[in-house]
Amino acid sequence: MTDLADLTAVELVEAYRARKLSPVEVIDAVIARADAWEPQLNALWAYDPETARASARESEARWMKGDPLGAIDGVPVTIKENIATKGTPVPLGTAAVTLVPAAADAPPAARTREAGGVIFAKTTMPDYGMLSSGLSSFHRLARNPWDLSTNPGGSSAGAGAAAAAGYGPLHIGTDIGGSIRLPAGWCGLVGLKPSAGRLPIDPPFIGRAAGPMTRTVADTALYMSVLTKPDRRDTMAIPYQELDWLNLAGSVKGLKIGLWLEAGFGQAVGAETLAAVQGAAAVLADAGATIVPIAPFLTRTMIDGLDRFWRARGYEDVSRLPPEQQAKILPYIFNWIVSAKDFTGGEVYTGFAQIEAMRNALHGALRDVDFIISPTAPEPSYPAEWASPFNDPQRPFEHIAFTVSANMGGQPALSINCGYSSRGLPIGLQIIGQSFDDLGVLRVAHAFEQMRALSRPWPKLAA
Repeated sequence: MTDLADLTAVELVEAYRARKLSPVEVIDAVIARADAWEPQLNALWAYDPETARASARESEARWMKGDPLGAIDGVPVTIKENIATKGTPVPLGTAAVTLVPAAADAPPAARTREAGGVIFAKTTMPDYGMLSSGLSSFHRLARNPWDLSTNPGGSSAGAGAAAAAGYGPLHIGTDIGGSIRLPAGWCGLVGLKPSAGRLPIDPPFIGRAAGPMTRTVADTALYMSVLTKPDRRDTMAIPYQELDWLNLAGSVKGLKIGLWLEAGFGQAVGAETLAAVQGAAAVLADAGATIVPIAPFLTRTMIDGLDRFWRARGYEDVSRLPPEQQAKILPYIFNWIVSAKDFTGGEVYTGFAQIEAMRNALHGALRDVDFIISPTAPEPSYPAEWASPFNDPQRPFEHIAFTVSANMGGQPALSINCGYSSRGLPIGLQIIGQSFDDLGVLRVAHAFEQMRALSRPWPKLAA
C-alpha cells in the first residue's frame, strides 16, 4: 500500500470526501515522515506538529459534516519561510535578521488557511533568497533526498527537499530568477512560476512570484485554484480570473513548440541534460507537436547588468545594518553584495534596463511558437555545501540562464522531470508559455507527464 504521506492532494481530497481517510491520520503519517528525514534533510523551519494535529482534527470534523472549507481542506502543506505566517518570525534565511513574529499571513498563507490547508511547517532558504542552494547562515544545511551529498537547489531549498521526501503533497516556494523551477528540476518535482501578477504576493517586486511545488501537475493545478484568489495587498496583481484549473485534458497535437538548447550566456548544457531534453522533445513530436529550434536570444550584457542591479539592491538593504549584523550574513552573499559599494548611478541604471531587454527578448522568441521548452538547469545537482554550481560569488548566475528571462518577462514557466543522470539525479524540463497562459503550460505539462517514460520511485530513507 502507498504510505499516506505519499498520496497526492487530489487523492487525499477524494478520500476525505468518501470518508475513507481522515486528515488526522494523514498528518500523523506526514509528521512521522518528516521526523524520520529531518535530521538529514534540514528542510523545515518553525515545525509545529501539535498545531497541525489540531488543525487536522478541525478539518476531520468539517469533512464528517460534509462541509469542507475549501479545495484543500485537510491537506498537509509547507510554506517557504519568506512567506509570512501570522505569529512566526521571518528570518529570510539569514542570521542577520532580527526575529520578530509576523503580524499577519501573507496572501499565499492566507489563501491556504482559508481553503483548509494544514500548515505544519515553514521551509528553509538561503540568505535573502539569493542563492540556488540550501546553504544558509541561519538554517542548517538543506540536502537533496535523491542524494544527500547533493544540493536541493534554491532558494526554495527546503520546499524542494520536503516535496521530494514526501512531507505531504503541497509545498509553496518563491521565484525571482528560477528559485521554484531550479529546486523542482534538481529534486524531480513539478514547480510552477506563475505569470506575473497571477498569484498575489506581499511584498510584490519586479520578477518575483510565488508558486506551487508538488509531485504531480494535477496537484499544482489544484493548489493554483486556491492561491490565485485575489488580495488587495499585491499592487502588481492582474485582475482575478475564474479559471478551470483542474481541466487539464488536452493534446499537444498541432502545437508549435520551440526547443531552446543554448541560452546565449552561462553554463554549457551537459550531455546528459541535453539528451533528456531532446528526448522530451521527441515525445512531444511523436504526439503531434511541431518542434522548431530556438536560437540563443539572451546575452552576457543582459545577465551582467541584472547582476549589477541585484547587487546594488542588496547593498542598499545591507548597508543600513550595523557591522555586527553584517558580519552574520553568509560570506558568499556578503562578498557579492558589497561589490556594489562603488557602482555609479549609470552602472545601476543600465543594469536595471536589462530587465526590459530580457523581457523583449523572450517575448520575441515566443512570437512564432505556442510554447518554448528548454533545460531547467544546464546540469544535474551539485555538492550540497556549495553556494552555487560554480561556487564563485563573482559568477553567481551562470546556471539561471534558462529560467531568469521568464521572471523578467512575466511569462508562466514550469519545471517537470524528464529524466535522470547516470548517478540517478533528476533532470528538469522547463516549459515556458505565452503571457498569462498558465493553464496552457499546465496542460502541456500534464500531457507530457502522461507520455514520458516511467518515473523512478521517490527517495526512501535508508534503513
